[in-house]
Amino acid sequence: MKKLFVGLFCLSLPLHSLAAVEISTAIALHGKPALPANFSAFGYANPNAPKGGDLRLASLGGFDSTNPFIDKGNAIDGTDYLYDSLTVASLDEPFSRYGLLAEKIERDTDDASWIIYHLNPNARFSDGKAVTAEDVAFTFDIIKKEGAAGLKNYYSDIVKIEALDTQRVKFSFKTKNNREIGLIVGEQPILPKHFWQKRNFNSSNLDIPLGSGPYILSKIDAGRSLVYTRNPNYWAANLPVNKGRYNFNTITYVSYRDMTVALEGFKAGQYDFRQENKAKSWATEYTFPAVKQGLVKKYEQANLMPQGMQGFLYNTRRPLFQDIKVRQALAYAFDFEWSNRSLFYNAYTRSNSYFANSELAATGVPTGQELALLEPYRKQLPANVFSGSYQPPKTDGSGNNRANLMTAQQLLSGAGWTMKNGKLTNAKNEVFAFELLLAQPELERIVHPFKQNLARLGIEMSIRVIDIPQYINRERSFDFDMVVGSFPQSLSPGNEQRGFFGSQAADTNSSRNLIGIKNPVVDALIEKIITAPSREQLVTATRALDRVLLAGHYVIPHYHLGKYRIAHWDFLDKPNTKPKYGLGLDFWWANSQKLAKIRAAQGKK
Repeated sequence: MKKLFVGLFCLSLPLHSLAAVEISTAIALHGKPALPANFSAFGYANPNAPKGGDLRLASLGGFDSTNPFIDKGNAIDGTDYLYDSLTVASLDEPFSRYGLLAEKIERDTDDASWIIYHLNPNARFSDGKAVTAEDVAFTFDIIKKEGAAGLKNYYSDIVKIEALDTQRVKFSFKTKNNREIGLIVGEQPILPKHFWQKRNFNSSNLDIPLGSGPYILSKIDAGRSLVYTRNPNYWAANLPVNKGRYNFNTITYVSYRDMTVALEGFKAGQYDFRQENKAKSWATEYTFPAVKQGLVKKYEQANLMPQGMQGFLYNTRRPLFQDIKVRQALAYAFDFEWSNRSLFYNAYTRSNSYFANSELAATGVPTGQELALLEPYRKQLPANVFSGSYQPPKTDGSGNNRANLMTAQQLLSGAGWTMKNGKLTNAKNEVFAFELLLAQPELERIVHPFKQNLARLGIEMSIRVIDIPQYINRERSFDFDMVVGSFPQSLSPGNEQRGFFGSQAADTNSSRNLIGIKNPVVDALIEKIITAPSREQLVTATRALDRVLLAGHYVIPHYHLGKYRIAHWDFLDKPNTKPKYGLGLDFWWANSQKLAKIRAAQGKK
């Protein structure tokens, strides 16, 4: 699926042109795809990568479903290996799509209200049946009818899907200027109609699904592990987009209940590759014997992707958090500088944008086109939107947060909250108390200092840690006061912003709008992003949205890291050229000369 996107079509690689209609093998949102029609492989692939070996990965939280397209159950990891989509992304470009199931793509460069995908006649599901236009139409119809709320919202601009014949499927859209949606439909994994039409789609179970992708789900050990086996008859193995890709014979996911146990599993050789997300573990836990012996490699790799926003998310559906002064005040109780020094080994940068680590982040005072875009909404926006860029509260890192807490107290007082008998109380004699819901116990060390500072303000924050299935269900129904959450972003934001921050999503269970934002200016700016006719206008509209979201104090920002922390057992090899915008694990392979030695060191035959 889109790992996040925008809006303009400049077609490339034309095979045929008639008036404004073009047929191509690849399309880009802005400009043209970087690769010619006759490219042989992606630049970050090794076309001669050997096949063989097995890769074992970690999975957190258990699973009870093999269907990731619905709002029921906790789906297994790795389902992308089961299914092909119409097109595939390049990890070297912000938003270009190259044909996979689709052999050709037909569209009007002036009218984005439709697009036609021409299927590759060789495309096959793993049972040997052809992938047809009817399968594509069925996929979108059933998802729009019974799929997850987030997907329904994502595809809300689709008004019709038609199988024109066996190989051609046409999508028609609500407007002529949502240019991104034509690329977005190319990302959806395509489901086999003949498999699903006799089954209950909106049901969580562990039935083995059928797909057209490079792997088959060959084994499920409920609650423990699952195994994907490379399909020797995979129809697309030799397409340029797949050269040097999907090299392991099997990919196994080993299930762990939490991150701490998972790390111990990695040390014990129970799985092979790990991305470390915990600064303390990275600084202190990777000194075990296999690292010292060179059997495990540990390194950092630059990450050029936007880091999005992670933080304490307010549920503004709760009356307690509907006052912007209250939301602003509580941010002064989070002492990032102390946490970074005392807990994170000074590894992180404080986030001050929903699009951190990218050109999309708002900076300074809005000027030029950004100012012109915001000006019509001046009366609806806080004055500070126009006076400078957002900066979160800062401390000296000593742990003495007194000045910030005094500022918080003043804001709370302005919102009608006063201290009575050590408790913050409003005019109705209601005590300021709320619950922070967590699914990861390891976050408690970050949360407790925040809780202590809130207590100094007379605020009672309780912390509840629950298991992942309960957590998912409560998030889906917005049954929480505050959670730790995130909004991942791509280099090309677009339609997914409706799901993150749009008013309609705020009232839709299972949407990503956990905060409950219902702001007409936010809605308007999201549409500006979606319909932006150029990269420059996209960036401008995204910066304006960023500025408005930050001014709403919907989140207490956390922090980010502009690099990957990678550890893996030393039989994994990778291409010399790294992709710009991703890790590219699917292009790695097993070094057969090292594999036996590593498996022996792990206690495996």
